Amino acid sequence: MSSSTVDVADVSFGEVGPDTANKARKRLADGAGAFERERFGDARRILEGVNRLTPEVPEVLELMGLCAYRMRQWAKAIKELTRVHELTGSVDQHPVIADCYRAMKKWAEVERIWAELGAQSPDPAVVEEGRIVYAGAKADQGRIQDGIRLLENAPAAPKKPKVHHLRRWYALADLYERSGQVGKARRLFATIARIDPHFGDAGHRSANLK
Repeated sequence: MSSSTVDVADVSFGEVGPDTANKARKRLADGAGAFERERFGDARRILEGVNRLTPEVPEVLELMGLCAYRMRQWAKAIKELTRVHELTGSVDQHPVIADCYRAMKKWAEVERIWAELGAQSPDPAVVEEGRIVYAGAKADQGRIQDGIRLLENAPAAPKKPKVHHLRRWYALADLYERSGQVGKARRLFATIARIDPHFGDAGHRSANLK
């Protein structure tokens, strides 16, 4: 979920001079590279330097927020990714923000972010990520059946499901298992594994559910 596809060449660093912009661009590339290698602490330190050099650049703030998320620094991630939303209007990182609130057990905030996402996002894959987080938050509160209904009532997948459909089905199968509906869980894990044998541990979970 916590992904970013920053094209460093396209980033605007505002009104700074060319030397500063070139320095910031190189450091952003270094930070993005560290993020892709999952060196989140190193990436965060590099990006904080870029942010001091050229503040309020959305692409920099986004990567900083995603580093914080991967390091379980929920409040920092919320602050920075919310600022990206304020600067750009994008809700692409709303599922990550919602998951941070979920980790902090701030259920009303999870619901608020889900409502914003559902109203504003044009991207079905992003909406599905938010739906998975919201359903998981319901289950965390002991409302597993509410989470199941939320996932069951999502728009139907096409004949050739995409990755976000498989992710939703996996989350649903997990909730089926947690609620004691083992047969449903086994069948849905098996369906996922048949469509994509390399999708996580779906095949293993299907084979081991009795």
